[in-house]
Amino acid sequence: MADVRVTYDESANAAYVSFTEPQSRRKSAHMYACDPVGVDGMINLDFDEQGRLIGIEVLAAASKLPEYLLQSAERLDSEGH
Repeated sequence: MADVRVTYDESANAAYVSFTEPQSRRKSAHMYACDPVGVDGMINLDFDEQGRLIGIEVLAAASKLPEYLLQSAERLDSEGH
């Protein structure tokens, strides 16, 4: 089963979906900003040195992602502690 980590900071209303293995600690070598018309938010795609997608940052996350996903995400703000 694939390991996908989702973090959420409610105060920033930002979520991050990570596709890398936790122990690998890959860093983003390239970020591609997506701001499609009609979405009213920003989605950033992070790629590693080999051009593989390693994560997706979603701004305005509360209006872009399903509530169940945000509720089950690892919290990065004080509300989640």
